[in-house]
Amino acid sequence: MEIKNSVAIVTGANRGLGRIFSQQLLERGAAKVYAGARNPSSVDLPGVVPIGVDVTDPDSVRQAAEEASDVTLLVNNAGVSTHTELVTGDMANIRLEMETAFFGALSMIRAFAPKMTANGGGSVLNVLSVLSWVHYPKYGAYCASKAAAWAMTDVVRQELAPAGIDVTALHVGYMDTDMADYVPDSDKVDPHEVARLALDGVEERALEVLADDNSRRTRAALSGDLTQLYPGLPAPR
Repeated sequence: MEIKNSVAIVTGANRGLGRIFSQQLLERGAAKVYAGARNPSSVDLPGVVPIGVDVTDPDSVRQAAEEASDVTLLVNNAGVSTHTELVTGDMANIRLEMETAFFGALSMIRAFAPKMTANGGGSVLNVLSVLSWVHYPKYGAYCASKAAAWAMTDVVRQELAPAGIDVTALHVGYMDTDMADYVPDSDKVDPHEVARLALDGVEERALEVLADDNSRRTRAALSGDLTQLYPGLPAPR
């Protein structure tokens, strides 16, 4: 789709990658950008329309869809990382991650897809992760939620295609945002470049955008020997 003159909504838009998405959408000529946040007063980007939306609250999602019924581009960016292990970690944290990355994103799609269909179609961009594919205990809840969101993305892409709605998946590793403030700078990529590549992908109707070398290497390894991802483990048989 063409971003110029589109009407977009970005979740988690008050900071980090979401704020950058909102800014770049404006720069690309979007007619309107709804900047979604649980607390809309925390949105400080000039030119956007702040809107309250908590993706874990179905009533909040439904209300946002009514208020922003002119949307043609949905950016599911809201996320959380609790660093919770699956076997011993707090189940409340695990549920929170699933409610945000999987159920939250799906709720937004379910609420906004009828609006987008009525508006002549559009696009959905789901912010996923390299951890959709490679999974580690310290990020157990996050990995599970992003893997589920990847599967959901692939399915809703097929379900929404007849309505003229494209669905693009964004995969990336560590970015230089608050969520990864504990990671050395050398291991992080510029979120401005990630947003640029992702929005290019939306305009090109890409199925997936692999926004860093880590994601590209990992995606390629999925079609080969998985022991490349898990050194020291025996090969599949």
